[in-house]
Formats: sequence, C-alpha cells, structure tokens
Amino acid sequence: MRSQNQSGLTVLGLALAYGLVTAVMISAFAHISGGHLNPAVTVGCWVTKRLGTLHSIFYCVAQIAGAIAAAYLLTAIVPEQIWRPIGLGTPDLGPDFSRWHAMLLEGVMAFILVIAYFATIVDERGTSNKVGGFGAGLAVATEVLVATAFLGGSLPAGASAINPARTLATALASWHWRGHGVFWVGPLFGGVIAAVIYDRLFLAD
Repeated sequence: MRSQNQSGLTVLGLALAYGLVTAVMISAFAHISGGHLNPAVTVGCWVTKRLGTLHSIFYCVAQIAGAIAAAYLLTAIVPEQIWRPIGLGTPDLGPDFSRWHAMLLEGVMAFILVIAYFATIVDERGTSNKVGGFGAGLAVATEVLVATAFLGGSLPAGASAINPARTLATALASWHWRGHGVFWVGPLFGGVIAAVIYDRLFLAD
C-alpha cells in the first residue's frame, strides 16, 4: 500500500521518520529512565521485576500525559478539516479485519518491539544505551508500515496503533473510541510475553 501526505512524503519515508525519532528519544533517555515511551515496554519491565511498581505507574502516567498533551497540541496546530476525517490518526479496524485479528497483529508487533528493547537496552551484553534505541526504533518503523495497511489506512493511525498511550491520546482528542480496547489488550499481552521469554531465556542468573 502506497500513499502520500500533503508534503509529498511516502508512507515509507514517514514511517522511517517516526522510527528514527523513536530511536533517538529512547537512546537519549535510556541512561536516565530507560527510555520508556510505550506502556507495553514498561509493563514488560514490571512483570520481569526490572522496574518497581511505583516507578511503573509513574512511567505509564507520564507516557499517557505526554501523549495527551501532544494530541491536543496537534488539534491546535493542524486544521480540523485535515485531522477530523482520520480521527487525528486514531487506529481503527480495517474492512474485514476483526477485533481478534487486530489484537493478534498488535500482540505480534509489541512482541517484536519489546524483544528489540530488551536485547539492546535491558541486556547489558547488547548495544550500549547510547545507540541501543535504534534497534527498537527500526522495529517501530517496520511495524508502522504493517499497521498502516490494516488499522485505519493512514500513517498516523499506523504509528499510533503500536503505542497504547498514543492510541488513548488521539482517541480522547478526537473522541473516536471504536475498538479501543484492542489497542491496549494486544500490545500489553504481546509485550509481557516477549519480556518474560527474553528474561527467562537470556537474562536468567
């Protein structure tokens, strides 16, 4: 599926831009907070006891608050006639794409993202924190391309689908809640499975 936005950039170009920004932000803050940008990563670290309960709650609250602030900022910057038709990029179920299929897709994408995060950030044998986020960022870029084809048909929807905090923020700002639970259950379940598998297989003492 190939589409263009008003600037002329292709979906591939925008997906790479989103993935690279994610990579830079994870790498930039990895030494401070672990570079948590996604609740799926935070919950995975909490389940494997690599992050305390209180810190996990604070991280998730910060992720959601930041995403909501960004979503409302977009509504102030971008004309409503542009973002309203796509619900500010809120992911949705594509034609003939059931909730079960969407949850499975979300779970697989979160699994890959969290595996990449654990391998490059959590595992001390992996890439250093200075560039470790690029593994996760490239995973995100690839997943944006996949999600765009199935979840809403627009790049913003594809990008938002990977991160439950972003999905909540755009849904709140645009008041578009169709299938919303899918974009929490799938990523959190897939992220937890990935974290537990990596922790048990590669980080066991």
